[in-house]
Amino acid sequence: MRFKKKKNSKKRGSKFCGYGRGAAHHKGAGNRGGRGRAGTGKRADQKKPSYWHLPVGRRGFTSKTRMKIIAINLRDIQKNLNAWVVEGLVLKGTNGYAVELEKLGYNKLLGNGIVSDKLMIITDFASKNAVEKVKEAGGEVKVLKSIVKKEKKPEDKKKTDKGKPDKGKSGEDSRAESED
Repeated sequence: MRFKKKKNSKKRGSKFCGYGRGAAHHKGAGNRGGRGRAGTGKRADQKKPSYWHLPVGRRGFTSKTRMKIIAINLRDIQKNLNAWVVEGLVLKGTNGYAVELEKLGYNKLLGNGIVSDKLMIITDFASKNAVEKVKEAGGEVKVLKSIVKKEKKPEDKKKTDKGKPDKGKSGEDSRAESED
């Protein structure tokens, strides 16, 4: 009868006789319970503590040249108009109210709300709807900057196979045409 060789004799002479060191044996993803953050989901607690100190969500960088848009609606301007006149942030003249949004801490005008007073607004950006509403009330919006959106280039149509015969024609017809 032939006996199976003992495991320890197989391992003799190797540095890791008990396979105890993971660097040499059992180092695949299956032994680790998956790759990366696998197993850190809602119902599995085994790896969560090792990731608690790390930030969650998208990571990356924000361009320093990106302008932060801080917007205000016409409704909010209309509501706070008298308070801003008292504070000296908005000037009241014979033609109406002169509003500089930069003084108020905003740089974009949005059109939500109703305008009942004549407003002369100076801002970096404004929506079309806001400009129309202010003009209807007899006011004016002066836009200092404008956001230019890049137009998408139309995708090139995929090149069709020119060497193949048309689907409508049979193989014999196409051969006859090529011989002529």
